[in-house]
Amino acid sequence: MNIKKINSAFSVSDQLCADDIPSLRAIGYSTIICNRPDGEDTQPVFSDLEECAKGSGMTLFYLPVTQESLSVADVAAFKEIYDNASGPVLAYCRSGQRSLTLWSLARIAEGVSVDNCIAVATDAGFDFKEFKSKNAANIGRLTAAEPAKPSTSPGVVPAARETSFEVVIVGAGASGISVASSLLARDRHLRIALIDPARTHYYQPGFTMVGGGIFKTEQNKRSMESLIPKGVSWIAAAAESFDPENNALLLSDGISIFYKRLIVCPGIKLNWAAIDGLTETLGKNGVTSNYRADLAPYTWELVQNLKQGVAVFTQPPMPIKCAGAPQKALYLSADHWLKQHVLNDIQIKFFNAGAVLFGVKDYVPALQAYMDKYKAELNFMHRLVKVEGDKKTAWFEKTDANGVTTLVKQSFDMLHVSPPQTAPDFIRNSPLADAAGWVDVDPATLQHKRYPNVWGLGDATNTPNAKTAAAVRKQVPVVAANIVNDIRGLPQEYHYDGYGSCPLTVERGKIVLAEFAYGGKLVPSLPNWMLNGTRATSMAWHMKKSMLPPLYWHGMLKGHELLVKPVRKSA
Repeated sequence: MNIKKINSAFSVSDQLCADDIPSLRAIGYSTIICNRPDGEDTQPVFSDLEECAKGSGMTLFYLPVTQESLSVADVAAFKEIYDNASGPVLAYCRSGQRSLTLWSLARIAEGVSVDNCIAVATDAGFDFKEFKSKNAANIGRLTAAEPAKPSTSPGVVPAARETSFEVVIVGAGASGISVASSLLARDRHLRIALIDPARTHYYQPGFTMVGGGIFKTEQNKRSMESLIPKGVSWIAAAAESFDPENNALLLSDGISIFYKRLIVCPGIKLNWAAIDGLTETLGKNGVTSNYRADLAPYTWELVQNLKQGVAVFTQPPMPIKCAGAPQKALYLSADHWLKQHVLNDIQIKFFNAGAVLFGVKDYVPALQAYMDKYKAELNFMHRLVKVEGDKKTAWFEKTDANGVTTLVKQSFDMLHVSPPQTAPDFIRNSPLADAAGWVDVDPATLQHKRYPNVWGLGDATNTPNAKTAAAVRKQVPVVAANIVNDIRGLPQEYHYDGYGSCPLTVERGKIVLAEFAYGGKLVPSLPNWMLNGTRATSMAWHMKKSMLPPLYWHGMLKGHELLVKPVRKSA
């Protein structure tokens, strides 16, 4: 076994044997992809390795390819497995070359240049001189954005056989699973389909806690299959396009799904490729992000190892998922350095593309006090545009009061990036989108403005609220109740008030719990004598650390609407 680490999330190897499995698990690998066909030589068969891995906590996938037969479907299947892996991935074949080829083509599909992929492979010791010529046809299809249909391989959940449903939900994240459960709680006879190719579901609010050394990655994930509500059909495929005039949508495998009512909640796209040089250095060279489950542990590793130098934290232009997340990473890191007595030797710099520390002014004094405590340098109107990981250099576009932009160079020892974010491509290019690319819904009823049998939920909508799990928890009952009303011929009488919550982890043990609705109106869940959200409190920390995760897994996803019963507009 000759493992070659490409980055913190991906490695390749030559042929494995059953005896290698325990040691791979011991050093942290959670997913193995076999890219070598059985019987190619006198190698161990895949089923022997699969048998050995039972009970180890590892997941094995069989995706055999040859250079001659490799297709964009294989690349799509590889990318689907890799994107949904819960931890470091090891792919193997005869030498590792085919596995690295698949990974490189998957990156090209995301917008990474061919030359960059060749350089990364060459640095890892592989001969990729003929990579471009041997894979010219597939590279052409991938860069032309030709839809790729994933291969049907062991471990990939098949799509549902039914194609027509009363309610179809696109996206099985916090929004999709919760609204399916809430609908069934109101009408258990509804025929509902959930469309999502992911096999792992993540509790995303926990990523920051992993990056701060409080949670382990395993605490934040469950198998998708275990969370799909009983009676709901799970279609394990990706939605590709919408035809709302005919109440239909097209899946990536070419199947059309028909609906009477549609809920669109696919989440948000993390646009890593929008920053030049970022994708090729993520997970190494001191570059990390708590916005990815596989990178959050690397954040904590960097924080523990940094004793002196420059730590840079970035925040992109709005809207983004959890506007406080960029700051949370800074606060927890700084708190650790303070307690380890190394803070005086570390320069903390926060580069924010916006003009203020936080969008709701009532919370700024408490947050500014912590920035002062940690001696963090604040740089507003600075947008990250380029990262040179090997040179430990970040470049920012600074905009002055007159709108004039200049390029600013910043060296770093640690760089935590919060990526730019957009609606997913298949939403932005659909008839459901507004001019900015978001699902175009009424901000109160969450019903689509042009298609009355369509509703939007969560991060992909154009509602002007904070994109947080707390917002989803409030939105879900509104949509569920309005859809049931629609089925019964009643009006859209339930309204969402724009509620969102952002628990800002300013130190280990204390949180500033920001709760606000449309227009920045403060809407605290508890009275001030119990919990004053404009101050850092240990009670808010206890809620974030100990109460919210079980509320998510066992309450919200199960359709229990504790404290979030929908409100009629006349109330």
